[in-house]
This record gives sequence, C-alpha cells and structure tokens, in this order.
Amino acid sequence: MKFQPKASHFINGAYVEDTNGAPIDVIYPATGEVIARLHSATPEIVDQALNSAKAAQAEWAAMSGTERGRVLRRAADIMRDRNRDLSVLETHDTGKPLQETLVADATSGADALEYFGGLAASLTGEHIPLGGGDFVYTIREALGVCVGIGAWNYPTQIACWKGAPALACGNTMVFKPSETTPLSALKVAEILIEAGAPKGIYNVIQGYGDVGASLVTDARVAKVSLTGSVPTGRKVYAAAADGMKHVTMELGGKSPMIVFNDADIENAVSGAILGNFYSSGQVCSNGTRVFVQKGIKEAFLTRLSERLATAKIGDPLDEEVNFGPMVSENQMNIALDYVEKGKAEGARLVYGGARIEGEGFYMQPTVFADVTDGMTIAREEIFGPVMSVLDFDTEQEVMARANDTEFGLAAGVFTNDLTRAHRIVAGFEAGTCYINTYNLAPVEAPFGGSKMSGVGRENSKLAINHFSEMKTVYVSMNDVEAPY
Repeated sequence: MKFQPKASHFINGAYVEDTNGAPIDVIYPATGEVIARLHSATPEIVDQALNSAKAAQAEWAAMSGTERGRVLRRAADIMRDRNRDLSVLETHDTGKPLQETLVADATSGADALEYFGGLAASLTGEHIPLGGGDFVYTIREALGVCVGIGAWNYPTQIACWKGAPALACGNTMVFKPSETTPLSALKVAEILIEAGAPKGIYNVIQGYGDVGASLVTDARVAKVSLTGSVPTGRKVYAAAADGMKHVTMELGGKSPMIVFNDADIENAVSGAILGNFYSSGQVCSNGTRVFVQKGIKEAFLTRLSERLATAKIGDPLDEEVNFGPMVSENQMNIALDYVEKGKAEGARLVYGGARIEGEGFYMQPTVFADVTDGMTIAREEIFGPVMSVLDFDTEQEVMARANDTEFGLAAGVFTNDLTRAHRIVAGFEAGTCYINTYNLAPVEAPFGGSKMSGVGRENSKLAINHFSEMKTVYVSMNDVEAPY
C-alpha cells in the first residue's frame, strides 16, 4: 500500500487514527489495485474534529485579516512547490491523467489559497451616515465552524475552494472528502499547518454518507458547503435547513452547448471535447447536450470523430496520456448502462461506446448523434464520457430546448456573431456561461448554478458573502424620544 497516509484523519494539527471505523479501501482506477486503506470516522472522531474546530475558531477570527492571509498565501507557495508530488497523488486518487492533474488540480487549489489569502485583509464593513448626525456601521463576522463535503472528481481543488474563503473570513473547517478519493485533502491540511496555521482551524475526517449526515446536523456547525449530486444536495440542504445553517450547494448539471452554423468548427469541437471528455467526463459543469445547427452537423461529427481517434488512452502516469480511467468500477458501469439506454432509445452511436478491455476502469469516449430531447441520455446526468449531439434549426427553438431541464449549472455557445452570443448567454438559465470556450473556472470568477444545480457561489469575492455575515450597529448622537 504505497500511498498509505500516517492515519485516516487530521485533527487539531496532527494525524489521528481510530480503527473501529469502517474500512475505506482506496483503489487506483488505472489498475483496480488497493493502494491504501483508511477508516471511516467514528462518532468519537467526529466529536473530536468538531470540538477542535470550535476551540480554535475564536482565536483564529481574532487575528487580523493580514495575518490569516499570510498563512493562506504561504500554503499556496508550498502547494506550488510540491505540485508534482501532489499531482501524482491526485492521479492515484482519481485516475485522472498526470498531464491533467499537473495543471488543473493542486494548481487550482493553490490559486484559491493565494486569492483568498490576498483578499483576507480587505474584508471590512462600512460606515453609513444618517440624518441628524446618527450613523450606522457594519462589522463583517465569521460564521463559526464550517463543514465542507467534497466530491471525488477534484479532491484537492474542492478542499481548497471550500477551505480558503472559509479560513480567510475567520471560520474554521471540518472537511470530509469523498470516500472514493480520501487521500488528497489530508495533504492540504498538512500544508496549512506547515504554513503556520493554528491547530484545529482545518480538520479532515474520512467517512461514508453517515459521517456527512452527522456533521450536517450537529449544533456546533454554522455552515455547510457541499459539492455533489442533486439527490445528495437535496438531503443535505433539508438537513441543514432544520438547523437554520448557512449553505452552499454546488451540484450537478446537464448543461447545453450550442454550436451555430457560423462557429469555428475546430474551436467548437475543442469546446465539446473539453466539455465532455476532460477528466473522462467526470465534471459537474460538462456541456453534455451539444446542440449543433443542421448546416454543420455532419462536418462537426466527422471532425469530432477524427480528433477523438487521436486521444491517447493508457497509463495516467504517462504524461503523453490525455484520457484516463473512470474513478471507479461502479461509475464506469453507470456510464456504460447509459450507453445501452441510448442505443435502445434510438440514438445513433457515432463513436466509442464500449469498455476498454484490460485492467482498470477504462471506457471509450462516446458520442451519440440524432439524440432527441426526451431520451434518457439527454435528460439525466451521466457523469462519464458520453456526449449527446442534438440537431436544431433556429435560435428561438434551441433556446427553449436548452433551458428545458431541471438543471442550471453551466451553458455555452459557439458562434462568430458577437451580438447573438451575448443574446444567447443572457437567455441561458444557468449560473456559469461560456462564449466560444468551455469549462474554465478561474478563482477570480464566481462559479455555481441555478435551479436544481445549487445555491450560492464558490470563488471570487462573492464567496466571502457565503462564509461571513454582517452585524449592523446603529449609533445615535441624539437624545432618544419615546411616545410616553
């Protein structure tokens, strides 16, 4: 077990183990080999983590924003210095190609730590003058103990996207990674301590759904931030609401990508590849409903197939490889089942569609054409490398169809008509939109969805509002009058 951490959990600045918890096997998706074994948090571990976070919070919040920011910026520097080691770990955790993890995972986490570290000193209230000399001032305050619940597709990034704004505001955090990818978040916690973070401000505990549920409902928790599926989000949101907790929900999608006749086909194909096959299709914002105007449909499909044939599939630790295995056998089987549904419902299989024989959880990048709006593959989130290509004639028609979904995470358009591009994105019912590109998520920009795809925003200055609250103070400079 070459990636066995010192212990399963990281609490109050140190590794902690409790082997009474249910075992969690970490499986390398490229081979199916067990590379580490951890244990799910027992109630005692959960209690220890929450008590640690609660005990550390007041002192952390009392530090100046400059001091808190300095810790986060140091952590970002350490993370960048160790990018290769962290990327190798991420590849073993998720199966994503090293070519990808080297530029998209720990680097993205470091960007978040640096951005919110830089923002921490600027978090202030305001002075509001009133008539007669009275005035109001506001104080931005931390919420308290925050819980982060991560997904398995971007374990390092998500640990930082949730941790960085929370810590910048003076909160402390208990983070529970997905049981499928439990290794990377432990390194984030280690690095924060090395960067000078006080013990207890960022704790990582492992666990299945029952551990997440116990965190969400605990009275010590002020805020819950989840990245996950819509069904999980509904449960967590309802449980958090019972305790009037603050929430951020970053959930799934079935996002539309619209390609007009006048689009640059090479760019549109690139966008479709990035929006469907990056991370073997395991990205929540993927544009998996690709609406192609009929005039270029066959040219688009031909070029897409030509380029997919050049994908290098293989050992994800080989930096030449750009398409790796899926995260688990279960997730691969879910995607393959959707392929069968697509065939059964009459979609035309244009490319791929099969498991790749051999060890590991590999399946081919898959493209269906002649997909109609009512087909299962066009309605449900697959979370695998399966693209649905749908035809359309007019702008008005495609907009109605693009928005005809319960989801609203992302949407994109490819066209050389700039006026139309802005008109389209104004009409999209989605939180994150793209013009002539897809799936970029810089920390400076808000990221999140509408409708069933979530509430709240991650990244950017907006995230600060989701990890803090304003206290209003009215100051009277005059005598107080009363009616009697």
